[in-house]
Amino acid sequence: MAASGLPPLVQRLYANRGVTAPDEIDLALKGLLPPKLLRGVTEAAELLADAIEGEARVVIVGDFDADGATSSALAVSVLRQMGLREVSYLVPNRFEYGYGLSPEIVALAAEREPDLIVTVDNGISSHAGVATAQGLGISVLITDHHLPGNDLPSADVIVNPNQPGCTFPSKSLAGVGVMFYVLSALRAELRDREWFERCGLAMPNLGDALDLVALGTVADVVPLDRNNRILVAAGLARIRAGRGRPGIEALLEVAGRSASELSSSDLGFILGPRLNAAGRLEDMAIGIECLLAESAFEARPLAQQLDDLNRERRDIEASMQEDALAQLSTVEVDDGSLKFGLCVYNKSFHQGVVGIVAARLRERYHRPTIVFAQAGDDELKGSGRSIPGVHIRDVLDHVAAQHPDLIGKFGGHAMAAGLSLRHEDLGQFQEAFNNAVAVALKQIPPEPVVMTDGELALEELTLSSAEAIVAAGPWGQHFPEPVFEGCFTVVDQRLLKDKHLKLSLEKEGTTFDAIAFNVDRDCWPNPQVKRVRIAFQPDINSYRGERRLQLMIRHLWPDT
Repeated sequence: MAASGLPPLVQRLYANRGVTAPDEIDLALKGLLPPKLLRGVTEAAELLADAIEGEARVVIVGDFDADGATSSALAVSVLRQMGLREVSYLVPNRFEYGYGLSPEIVALAAEREPDLIVTVDNGISSHAGVATAQGLGISVLITDHHLPGNDLPSADVIVNPNQPGCTFPSKSLAGVGVMFYVLSALRAELRDREWFERCGLAMPNLGDALDLVALGTVADVVPLDRNNRILVAAGLARIRAGRGRPGIEALLEVAGRSASELSSSDLGFILGPRLNAAGRLEDMAIGIECLLAESAFEARPLAQQLDDLNRERRDIEASMQEDALAQLSTVEVDDGSLKFGLCVYNKSFHQGVVGIVAARLRERYHRPTIVFAQAGDDELKGSGRSIPGVHIRDVLDHVAAQHPDLIGKFGGHAMAAGLSLRHEDLGQFQEAFNNAVAVALKQIPPEPVVMTDGELALEELTLSSAEAIVAAGPWGQHFPEPVFEGCFTVVDQRLLKDKHLKLSLEKEGTTFDAIAFNVDRDCWPNPQVKRVRIAFQPDINSYRGERRLQLMIRHLWPDT
């Protein structure tokens, strides 16, 4: 890497992430893995091409998160461009139907008299739904990326890089990435059939859809291997160049963010939550319609509605988190009484926000955590988040094996999972979950570890370093955004908006602006602290046309 011409700091960051050769950071689109390597993609392309030529009626069944929304918008918009007239989408309401292609969702779809149902970001576990659809004479194409069970549904075609027998090298595609590959293969199939020429249609440029692919991939927190980094980098480049779709531009506008300075983390922390808020509190159709909008005039009111829902979500989350912390307040981490696995429930909890609260508690206590909400008279639905080293879906599988009648349904992956159970079984589940996590941890309480890229020399603490780090991205899951550490003298500290700590820090005679969001009010601000040790990210603070370095603090400790 030394001969690559990259700044020494960037070379060091890449080396820390296992990059050893220049071609690993070549993110040109020509480096994408070819669609033909994806099992089932050829058959899927033929099935969809037949549907287009036969003027079939197609229903896209999506999921109620950002990956599902971007996948649905991608499928609908591109299929329309390819000449499919009768294509619509359907997303289960999480409060009424739950996740996936259930028989109830098939019944809803059947009211539209479809010839073909296409799932996006779901379906790999939908045995009953697929059987119901086929019993009604409806063909089913499953496109998904979640881990399958021991048996696959009897769909007409399945495209999933994680299905048995699929040799696609990247197992980390998000649902929107899988659909992008299916549409790439479909375009090739229609081109070979001379469909576009016969119909006088312009062949779609799939590069125009990469803004959706980038957003869904980052928001779904899938590992950013090289293939995903290529997709995300290309989508980011489009948005930064002002060529993002109106819906994404409108979401940036309501968030007060500039498209030209968009980073991959903005996709996950700024745009993703606004899309997810629709699925958490109301109907993901609001998000999909925003992404499908063909003008700023159409997109802006939908984006504003999503922003309003996100503000409401934050208020609900804050209230739930306060209640959850009160439940756990009698437990001290350092006295050995904290359970290996945490479960929290309150009848007032909102079902759509339990996953976010579980993540907040996981971060605070460094324990696998499940938060439950009421989903019916005698049913609870929970969402769990885990820590490195504990595969939470495997933990739930262990609980189900030990207690066959305890859990209703469950699914997920290493770091996140969902489940349902009877209200009366909550106490038994809490004990079983704690025991299963203890087994996974070999009875050793986990210690939080903050991973950093080391210290930055004073001459590296500059705006140009922050810009070089942004340019070296995209960063994300399994290719983490750089975090550095260091000790600083506190010049000034004050609270902003009653929860954010604004600091002026000094090192070797140079002063730096710094900010720590959502600090523990019991600890900060603290006028007794004169020096701090921080884990931070160099950030670019743009205000009224001026760009300045700001240290974004991720972890903060008094330096005694």
